[in-house]
Amino acid sequence: MDEDLPSGPRVIVGVDESPAARWALAWAIGAARLRRMALVAVHVSRAPIHPFSETLPVNHAARLDEQDRSSDLVAQAFEEVAGGVPDDLRLTVATRLGEPGYHLVQLAREIDLLVLGRSRRSLLSRMLLPSTSMYCARHAEATVVLVRLPVSPTEEQLATERSRRLWWTE
Repeated sequence: MDEDLPSGPRVIVGVDESPAARWALAWAIGAARLRRMALVAVHVSRAPIHPFSETLPVNHAARLDEQDRSSDLVAQAFEEVAGGVPDDLRLTVATRLGEPGYHLVQLAREIDLLVLGRSRRSLLSRMLLPSTSMYCARHAEATVVLVRLPVSPTEEQLATERSRRLWWTE
């Protein structure tokens, strides 16, 4: 459901299937509620790579199917992160087809806050598929917030923390 986008300052968050995007969505929900800003949840489906894609006609039915899938993905992300869309949140869902970085940069204005998840990727993965978060950080006029996945503490870190707590209680 691609509605008209709100006019004032907005929190724009990129939503996909990744765990990092879930953390970014949680951060964006909190930021939008705290600042009383509208939240724009954006899912961009990558366009199929075809050497003559500019000359091929766009299949309208396929585009509608992709928009429905994108809207379902965003709804599922809100359900997982916040148990649904919070009542006090002004939400707009935007779906696009193409390169995610390009569309997110085009949507985010200078007065907006652009929130993206940043996951740890292998060198091969970075070579095959460029980083959307790095593209946005380089090209966006908006303030960009990159939310990383939390790191699980190692056993050694946990043991050190336990010993610190014991020392302070003695």
